[in-house]
Amino acid sequence: MFYKDSRNIYRVPELDGLAWLEHGFGTRLVNVPALMGRLALLKQVHSATCLAAEGRTGLIGEGDALVENTPGVSVAVRTADCLPILLVDERCRAVAAVHAGWRGTVAGIARHAVAALHARFGSKAADLHAAIGPGIGKCCYQVGPEVAGQFGENGHAHIDLAEANRAQLLEAGVTARRIYRSNLCTMCGAAEFHSYRRDREAAGRMVSYAGIQAAVQ
Repeated sequence: MFYKDSRNIYRVPELDGLAWLEHGFGTRLVNVPALMGRLALLKQVHSATCLAAEGRTGLIGEGDALVENTPGVSVAVRTADCLPILLVDERCRAVAAVHAGWRGTVAGIARHAVAALHARFGSKAADLHAAIGPGIGKCCYQVGPEVAGQFGENGHAHIDLAEANRAQLLEAGVTARRIYRSNLCTMCGAAEFHSYRRDREAAGRMVSYAGIQAAVQ
């Protein structure tokens, strides 16, 4: 079960046990500019592209997942209904931040991020923790036939993006007990979350991040 800390950032208790890790899922109540100076970010394009931060901060390039293992640098994604997913390799001490909307989910972004961690750092899926943060829930995410068909549904349907990404992570080899879902809907939770579907162009963005603490050797 996710919990909210004193900074209005959601955290995962199972990840708190990794003393070297910093992580969090931001809400609309967080001072985003205060976080930005130490984050690596992407121009998110709803793709299956994964990039490596390589110790850099700021805008790295175009894509929808960032991987990193450099102490002092956190990788991050910005969301307002799409899912933020954090992957953490406790053995190799590597992390990934993933932006998964419906297009990225269909393209397999979560699965590609697992593969990118393996290719870059030798991460094994069995060593990964995966946290699926707040996003639009099945309760609110009704789509038309064109999008529904991408998920094997007919006509207008309610899509469970979190479950679709959980299934991808399982297929990639992440163990079920290490996949954590927030079960928090951004559209329902107007007091805490930005939602593009609810607020359209007036919607802000929330920042979710993972990294290795600078003091870790």
